[in-house]
Amino acid sequence: MDRPKVLYAEADLLDRQLVAADGRLIGKVDDLELSDERDGPPHVVALLVGSAALGPRLGRGPARWLAALGRRRGTAGTPIAIGYGDVTELSTAVTVREGTPAPDLAERWLRDHIIDRIPGARRADR
Repeated sequence: MDRPKVLYAEADLLDRQLVAADGRLIGKVDDLELSDERDGPPHVVALLVGSAALGPRLGRGPARWLAALGRRRGTAGTPIAIGYGDVTELSTAVTVREGTPAPDLAERWLRDHIIDRIPGARRADR
């Protein structure tokens, strides 16, 4: 894959749909892990997926709510990290290699019980 030299996190990666190689929808890019380069610009190391990655972006209250939901649903407080090397296509969606981890239980619960009930929301592949 030809990777762009410059990525704009908000415009190019955050909140993009993640798609498996077989076309299955597996979540959204909730946050990014960046390198800690001292002698050059940072680069994307991993795409972070799941409520543990999304919560801090939403603020203190939603982060605590999502963490509590994750504990109730038995999910760990660590986001799923998808290595940037596993990205095969970067367009309006982010396509990743086969074998990429599925979203956590809290994310599935949110999708099933809240997002899918929003008028106009389309049901995502399971």
